[in-house]
Amino acid sequence: MSISLSSQTQHLAAWFVDKALPLWRQRSIDTEHGNSCERLLASGEVDDQANIRVRVQARQSFFFTAAQDLGWCADGAAVGKRMLDFVEAKAAHPSAEAGFTHLLSPELAVIDTRQDLYDHAFFLLAYAWQYRVNGDSSALVKAETLVAHFEKHFAGINGGWVEGDYDYKWRRQNPHMHLFEAFMALFEASGDKQWLARAEQMYSLFQKYFFCAKRGVLFEFFSDDWSLAPGDDGQVVEPGHMMEWVWLLDWYSRLSGEDVSQYLSTLYSRGLELGLKPDSGLLFDSVTPEGKVLQHTKRCWGLTELIKASLVMAERGDAQAELRAAESVKHLFDYYLCGSTPGSYIDQRGKQDEVVADTAPASTLYHLLAMMQELLRYQKEKV
Repeated sequence: MSISLSSQTQHLAAWFVDKALPLWRQRSIDTEHGNSCERLLASGEVDDQANIRVRVQARQSFFFTAAQDLGWCADGAAVGKRMLDFVEAKAAHPSAEAGFTHLLSPELAVIDTRQDLYDHAFFLLAYAWQYRVNGDSSALVKAETLVAHFEKHFAGINGGWVEGDYDYKWRRQNPHMHLFEAFMALFEASGDKQWLARAEQMYSLFQKYFFCAKRGVLFEFFSDDWSLAPGDDGQVVEPGHMMEWVWLLDWYSRLSGEDVSQYLSTLYSRGLELGLKPDSGLLFDSVTPEGKVLQHTKRCWGLTELIKASLVMAERGDAQAELRAAESVKHLFDYYLCGSTPGSYIDQRGKQDEVVADTAPASTLYHLLAMMQELLRYQKEKV
């Protein structure tokens, strides 16, 4: 008996509304300061010994604000706004003219002042959703200020930005992938074409440097001039990121009219070929272009990106992709949304698909909700 994507989507929506949102709304937010915790323990209690990544506030701001947009959390945008206010008050960089620090102690003191490009991409996403849901025009001003700051201080060779104000081994495609997402979200929310132009710059980086047409893969690590990192680091491929780019490129195509079909088919088919563990349907965390598995672990977020990519390919005529999406939602429940605390989740599975990380990072909710948005969009457009 085949699995219905519609029924799996309804199952997942019920999980959010009945379990996840009540749990995280009640447990994860510091009522005094308004910030999100870093993670929940398997028991469902806050891990109050964990340091708190500043970017978690931006990702959780997106989560709660977007949940309000779906009609699932009445005060979600206010919760998200308070998280951003907390960061501006407690985690703004102490000497830079803009930007945020990287890490807080459990007592909410800044313990790492690095400005990190990846972190800041999520603040742009959070600002987009604050404007989209709240109509808060100051959020757009803050987004412009943040991008201008990076343009002034962190511009890199051959486009894009460097990793931040710290020593780093390699430049990564990952921050630019999330900037691509944030710029499209800002354009979609505001209609301001400057953001679509920014997204086009990220698309150009993908075409020129990140994607290797000859080998059909997306690479992760690069030297300062965007040449591929030497040695083993330059051969790292993350199947989950290949799937994430399928979703992002399709979104860009819908906004810009650009034909991206040649990239989608290669990223999707090669991502499955290299990254899928057939017996469980989960994606390995990293592999090589030749198919050697570098990390046999499998993070929850990789499966959410496989689901989003499968929806894209189903819309584009792949006869098997909708069923793969439906099966993958089932796998999500079987392997990840099955923790001992209802509404929480398991973060990572091991080589034999055993649990290797049973804490629930708050940041994973960003991936889960973005996937939920795409499932609902797909169902709506299919009707």
